[in-house]
Amino acid sequence: MIAYFQEAMPRPETELHYESPFQLLVAVVLSAQCTDKRVNMVTPALFADYPTSEAMALATPEVIFEYVRSVSYPNSKAKHLVALAQILQRDFGGEVPSTGEELERLPGVGRKTANVIQAVVFQKATMAVDTHVFRVSHRLGLVSTRCTTPLSVEKELVKHIPAANIHDAHHWLILHGRYVCQARRPKCEECGLLTICARKI
Repeated sequence: MIAYFQEAMPRPETELHYESPFQLLVAVVLSAQCTDKRVNMVTPALFADYPTSEAMALATPEVIFEYVRSVSYPNSKAKHLVALAQILQRDFGGEVPSTGEELERLPGVGRKTANVIQAVVFQKATMAVDTHVFRVSHRLGLVSTRCTTPLSVEKELVKHIPAANIHDAHHWLILHGRYVCQARRPKCEECGLLTICARKI
């Protein structure tokens, strides 16, 4: 699997648009149960007016809501964004922290979001498990059927994928699930991993 993706997708990256760690954090919070495409539609205006945690900390949830109203759960996400910006200013000097424990202190930031930030911004060997990673990991047979939660899938993947590859593997599995190994109609005829796929063996 690693050899295939290294050739097919040598430089995988997040599809969220951002220009700073803070902007990526905002985009990932907004992407919960929402598509990256939709998030990328709302963040240009949001980041133009509130590009930093300092700027967003001075906003109100009602104002931020108007920018993010087309994403899922806009009310709660608007409140989370203002609150996390205020905490970043108060406790972290306006900078996005680098540890999972510190990141999960921020409103709207759970383990998955914290792992994304650690992997993408700080190049740490953390595996964020979203619906794509969860599905593809099971279909390919990368994890056992006993792995029924995102955390159990994360631990199994981290256990077997070399640390140097985990950062890329996170993106490989997401992008493969988004464009090839789709939930309802997987494009098996286009899959370069068909010969090792547990679903087809």
